[in-house]
Amino acid sequence: MADTSDRILPAIAMRLLSAALFASMNAVIKLAEARGATLGEILFFRQFGAAILLVAIIAGGPGLKSVATQRLPAHIARAVLGLSAMACTFTAILMLPLAESTTLGFTMPIFATILGALILHEPTGWHRWVAVAAGFAGVLVVAQPGGGHFPLWGAISGLAAALLTASVSILLRQISRTEGTMTTVFWFSTLSLIPLGIVYAFVVQPHAAIVWVMLLAVGVIGGIAQLAMTSALRLGPVSVVVPMDYSSLLWATAYGWLLFGALPGKWTWVGAPIIILSGMYIVWREHLRRTQLTLETVPQI
Repeated sequence: MADTSDRILPAIAMRLLSAALFASMNAVIKLAEARGATLGEILFFRQFGAAILLVAIIAGGPGLKSVATQRLPAHIARAVLGLSAMACTFTAILMLPLAESTTLGFTMPIFATILGALILHEPTGWHRWVAVAAGFAGVLVVAQPGGGHFPLWGAISGLAAALLTASVSILLRQISRTEGTMTTVFWFSTLSLIPLGIVYAFVVQPHAAIVWVMLLAVGVIGGIAQLAMTSALRLGPVSVVVPMDYSSLLWATAYGWLLFGALPGKWTWVGAPIIILSGMYIVWREHLRRTQLTLETVPQI
C-alpha cells in the first residue's frame, strides 16, 4: 500500500498553488477594471479562458466523449448558481480592498454548515453552531456595519458570494455521485458562456492591448487555479486541503500593498483570525464526524 503522505503532500501543494493563483487572478481583475474593463467583460473572459483551456486538455487527453452527461438540468442549475456566486465575488473584489474581500469569502464554510443542516439535514452539534456564531461575530468586526468602514454593497456582495458558493458545494455533493470532476467543470465553463456571451455583446468596448492581455490572463489563471483546486481534492481529504485556502489572505495582503498601496484596516486584523479559526474548526468537526461514521460502518472482527 502506498504511503498516504505521498498523496497528502502533493494535495497540500496543489491547494496552496490554487490559493496563490486565485489571489493573483483577483489582483489582475482589479487592475483590468482600473484600466476600463467592466464586470461583464471580466466575467466573460474568466469563463472563456477557462473553457478554452479545458477543451484543449480534454481534446488532447480522454476526448470530449469523456464529458458526456445525462444530467444536463443539474449542470444548468450549477451554472446558474456558480455564475451568480462569481458575479458577487467579482463585485466584492472591485468594490473592496483585496484583503477585505478575501476575508469575507472565508465565511463559506459557515454558510455551508447552515445549508447542510437546513437542506441536507446533516447532524450539526453545538460545537459547530458556536463556530458559526463566532464566524459571524468576526464578520461584524471586519465589516463594522454603519461605521462607514467600507461600502455596504461591497460587504453584502462578499457575503452573498460566500452563501452562493456554499450552495454550489451542496449541489456538487449530489452531482459528484454520478459525474466526474472534469465533466462538472467542463459543463460549468461552457454553459456559462451562453448568458455571458449575450452580456458581452452589449458591454464589449475597445481597450488598450495591456487590458486585453489582462482579460485573457483572468481566464487562463482562473482555469489553472480551478484545476489545481479540484486536483487537490482528488489527492487529499477535505479536512487537510481546505485550510490551505486561508493562505490566500497573505497573497491578497501582499498584492493590495504592492499594487494598490492598501493594507488591511485594523478591524480586519482583528476579525479575520476569528473568521479563519471558526472555518477551520468547522472543517475539523466535519472531519471528526465523517471519521466516526466510517468507523461505525466498518465490520467488527
